[in-house]
Formats: sequence, C-alpha cells, structure tokens
Amino acid sequence: MHKNDTSAPWVWDIPLALVLLTRLPMPRLPDQVFARQAASVWAFPVVGLVVGGLACGIGAILLSLGLPPAAVAGVMLAVLIMTTGAMHEDGLADTADGLWGGFTRERRLEIMKDSHIGTYGVLALLVVQLLRFTALTGLIASGALWMALLAPIWSRAVMPVLMSVLPNARGSGLSQSVGAPPLMTSAIGVLLALSFGLLWIGSLAWMPILMSSLIVLTLALVARAKIDGQTGDILGASQQLAEVTVLLALVSLV
Repeated sequence: MHKNDTSAPWVWDIPLALVLLTRLPMPRLPDQVFARQAASVWAFPVVGLVVGGLACGIGAILLSLGLPPAAVAGVMLAVLIMTTGAMHEDGLADTADGLWGGFTRERRLEIMKDSHIGTYGVLALLVVQLLRFTALTGLIASGALWMALLAPIWSRAVMPVLMSVLPNARGSGLSQSVGAPPLMTSAIGVLLALSFGLLWIGSLAWMPILMSSLIVLTLALVARAKIDGQTGDILGASQQLAEVTVLLALVSLV
C-alpha cells in the first residue's frame, strides 16, 4: 500500500494506537492517518495485547529458565514500563500531585502540568508499582502467569470511555489532540476487551473487570469534581489503577 493511500483508513487504527500509546519502533505513518486519532481508540485494547503479550512472553521464557517468580515479575514490570515510555506511570504521579496538592481547579491543573514530581506523586507511584509487582509475583507463583494478560488489555479499554464521557479539562495536551471519541467507538474497545477476558479466563474475568470499573468510575467522579473533566494524566492514572486492580483481583481468585 502506498504511504499516502488511506482508502481503507480503519486499517491504520492499530498502528496509530501503537504510535500513540507505546515507544515500540513503528514505520512512519501517512500524515492523513493522524486525523483518525479519536476514531482509533477502539484499538487501545489491542495495544494492551501487544505490550502485555510481550511482557508475558518474556516472563514465560525466564520462568522456564528457572528464575524465581519475584525476579520474573520484576522483569515483566520493567518491560511494561519501557514499552510505553512510562507515560501512564507519569500520568498517575501527576494526577496524585494535582488532585490532592492544589486547592483550586486552576492550581490543580498547573501542578499536573509541572514536570516536577511531588510527595503525593512519589507515594502513588511507589504504592501502585509495589502492588503491581506483588500481584504479578503471586500470579506467577500460582502458575497463572498468562492470566495477567487481561490487565493491560482491559486497562486500556477504559481510557477511551473517560475520553468520551468527560470533557477535556485543559484544552491542550495529548487528550485534547486526540479529541473526544464517539461513545460507540469506545464501546467497541470495551467489547473487544471484555470478549477477550471471557474467552481467555472465562467467568473469572467478571470480578476483576467489575472491580476495576468501579475504581475508574471513582477516579472519573473525583476528576470531574476537582478539575471539571479529564486530561492525559487522568487517562494515564485510569490505566494504572485499572491494571493494578485487575491484577490484585486475579491473584485473589487463584
């Protein structure tokens, strides 16, 4: 296909989503493709499948070589962080600093935009990453390493939903540049992730999905109350909170 051929634009949605959400090496996409950023959000769960599959695959190899579960979990966590450029972790830290470090909407948004990290951000990163590591270790030790694949997939399905139902609070940044996707487009991503979960681990998927949805709903309500909407940082925080909730729920089941 010629690089300027966008006669079937939907075929570019997956590579576009990979460009938006990861640091994986990708070929240069036609300029016209970037006009589909909002339309491509249905493919966000596919990005989760790619980065999660890579992490789980490397973890399975290391486990077969005799590495202990904790070491394998550490490497898997590192892979997840490196393949995304830690953008979601950065969003989590900025969200914690902004939502709890400011007393007005304007000050909260200003803090979230600041590149420096504060006490709330550091603590949020430490707690969430420790919980991710602990849950991954538990899944690996239980022989359920590949169940962890649900977490990166589902956690990226919830991000477009927030983009659809909450206004952009800042009017700039990644969330603004992508735009507000139609709710139906976001719903397609949710259905893809839900279908994968049910096919992959069966009825066990329901509790992690419902628990993580409740956590993300809580975040959405807090963001609406404190900054009147969402930002790219809020989206990153939603991914991190959904992922760690799915992992904790899974390890409690197995």
